[in-house]
Amino acid sequence: MANCVVVGSQWGDEGKGKIVDWLSERADVVVRFQGGHNAGHTLVVDGVSYKLSLLPSGIARSGKLSVIGNGVVFDPHAFVAERKRLEGQGLSVTPENLRIADNAALILSLHSELDAIRENAAEGIRIGTTRRGIGPAYEDKVGRRAIRVMDLAEPEALPERVERLLAHHNPLRRGLGQPEIKPEAILEELNSVAGEITPFIDRVWRLLEERRKAGARILFEGAQGTLLDIDHGTYPFVTSSNTVAGQAAAGSGLGPSAAGYVLGITKAYTTRVGEGPFPTEQDNEVGNFLGERGHEFGTVTGRKRRCGWFDAVLVRQAVALNGIHGLALTKLDVLDGMDEIRIAVAYELDGEEIDYFPASLAAQRRVKPIYRRFEGWQGTTAGARSWSDLPAQAVKYVREIEELVGAPVAMLSTSPERDDTILVRDPFQD
Repeated sequence: MANCVVVGSQWGDEGKGKIVDWLSERADVVVRFQGGHNAGHTLVVDGVSYKLSLLPSGIARSGKLSVIGNGVVFDPHAFVAERKRLEGQGLSVTPENLRIADNAALILSLHSELDAIRENAAEGIRIGTTRRGIGPAYEDKVGRRAIRVMDLAEPEALPERVERLLAHHNPLRRGLGQPEIKPEAILEELNSVAGEITPFIDRVWRLLEERRKAGARILFEGAQGTLLDIDHGTYPFVTSSNTVAGQAAAGSGLGPSAAGYVLGITKAYTTRVGEGPFPTEQDNEVGNFLGERGHEFGTVTGRKRRCGWFDAVLVRQAVALNGIHGLALTKLDVLDGMDEIRIAVAYELDGEEIDYFPASLAAQRRVKPIYRRFEGWQGTTAGARSWSDLPAQAVKYVREIEELVGAPVAMLSTSPERDDTILVRDPFQD
């Protein structure tokens, strides 16, 4: 398995940044295959912290090729801003180390405006989006009216594309009590940035196939987590794309046989940002302890994360949905010093015990976790680099997670430092 797909097995924010950075050093090509600039990684390389929201993690490492796949919705102005910020930190972002799929759909200002208008007007169910236009951009893609990256290289064809887009958006805006958008404004928005995007455009499907045949190790990098998947997550409190491992093929143009090892990033407890069901949430001292000790704030939005006990039901379901071969268990050190730790091993739904997370929102809200209690540990796991460095109860906790979710721990992260990792299996191992 020379390639590797990295996915979040919970609601995102599982600590993918450190793991993806560790893996990107071993990869030759790093591909972002879904999402937009609504999620991010924080990478620490040689003591310097880089916050990425759109660019793949390989951009922080010399000699690596980073690729933004067709499954991503691409905000050209956000890209330019992120590129300039990283270049201000000494990172070079050029066509030598970054390519953008020609068939990726664009996010425009009208998408982020619509996102905010809807969220502000929502009554009852508010999704809790980042208001960055991700959902509306995917809607236009599926509606077959999106402007795509390749269109930036064909300015003579842009007016027709813009007219088609506005034929949908202007009636929608009128219905929402918003002023119509003139085609000239969108054309200016596109033409003003086209020159900074076109040098990076490539036929990514062909590029990746050529690199694969040449023996390159490819790392597929997703955003968010399994439970935010548009099909398999806590709908409608989800993102607007497929976040599961299968999307690595569709979102890059490289067939599923090339995916290789699937690594599920899994936090030793559970968090989520925004609205929606969360069976093991602890809105109490335990939740506050986990949030403060784990520094649980979103990389992109800065929003405080909701915190709770590890939910083996959810992760077991994620293992099945993604075909996960192994877990990268993160933030074990956050649990240091707790007298008691709990794991949800099943749910009670309307008086019946179930071993799955139901698809119905109403049922998701009614499930009650059934916990297994564990003795905590007073020693420290922080900085451990071998199993022998861990307290016995911590090892027991990890082994119990493996048994309950049906997947082995391939990597165990014991602090934010990239070298504080216990490696059981290298996902790039052939």
